Amino acid sequence: MKMTEQRRVIARVLSDSTDHPDVEEVHRRAAAVDSHISIATVYRTMRLFEDAGIVTRHEFGDGRARYEEAVETHHDHLIDIRSGKVIEFHSDEIERLQQEVAKKHGFKLVSHRLELFAVPLDDAGDTER
Repeated sequence: MKMTEQRRVIARVLSDSTDHPDVEEVHRRAAAVDSHISIATVYRTMRLFEDAGIVTRHEFGDGRARYEEAVETHHDHLIDIRSGKVIEFHSDEIERLQQEVAKKHGFKLVSHRLELFAVPLDDAGDTER
């Protein structure tokens, strides 16, 4: 893939992101660096980056595709459905249980994606902690 200057800006925006921005947010951040970057350019670039394995696309139930840089270390996501905040986490216990479930059913797990949708305990009406 040819790395144009606009693609470099978009890649830098994604690399600097600590959240999981949607295309509109990537565009807003990229346009702050280079005002000539159009929303269409961001859409095309995100599709190219996804196809090339540079970014991972997520659907967190809010109707927007959200993105993060593709990473080699596996992690899962806990999504606050009220605020949209996404918390990345890793659990060796969950990883082990998934392997056990696959094996129990006669499969070898080759990939998975875990997304937990939740509300804060204070908002859920739960008084127990």
